[in-house]
Amino acid sequence: MIYVQLFLAFFIPNIIGYGGGPAIIPLIEAEVVGRYGWMNAQEFAEILGLGNALPSPIATKMAGYVGYEVAGAGGAIVAVFATVVPTLLLMLGALGLLYRYRESPRVKRMSQWVRPVIAIMMAGLVVSFFAEGLAGAGLVHTLIIAAAAALALLRFKAHPALVVVGALAYGGLLLG
Repeated sequence: MIYVQLFLAFFIPNIIGYGGGPAIIPLIEAEVVGRYGWMNAQEFAEILGLGNALPSPIATKMAGYVGYEVAGAGGAIVAVFATVVPTLLLMLGALGLLYRYRESPRVKRMSQWVRPVIAIMMAGLVVSFFAEGLAGAGLVHTLIIAAAAALALLRFKAHPALVVVGALAYGGLLLG
């Protein structure tokens, strides 16, 4: 029964919450502290503080921690699963709709508008990374890494993961 309670405690806030992790924290607190009483408000606040200090989405970190505290490793798995299931269901539903209406002129127009937006967002990301590289490593090292990455990807068709590992190795050896 505890696994069902854990699932519901994290599924319900994530299915009805809108706005990402920080927006659903009060809903999770209402379940964990108010409804089930697995911890008090002070303990929840401490977990929230710890979760905010770590990278990755806050809701999954909190689900893993609370689930583990309540029911061990199985509880952590159930709570994290309940946290990601709403997004998974919505994505599957959206993909199903897109697939069903893939020949529709409206869907085709929509996908024609989405591609340039994604390209612009990716270009912004590249500019941001380049600016961070300049600030952290300097112009010469940034240009060396960029040129080597472009050469490896375009000329030698290297796998992107290998290019990332190579850039990390270069940074670790020469900049670290």
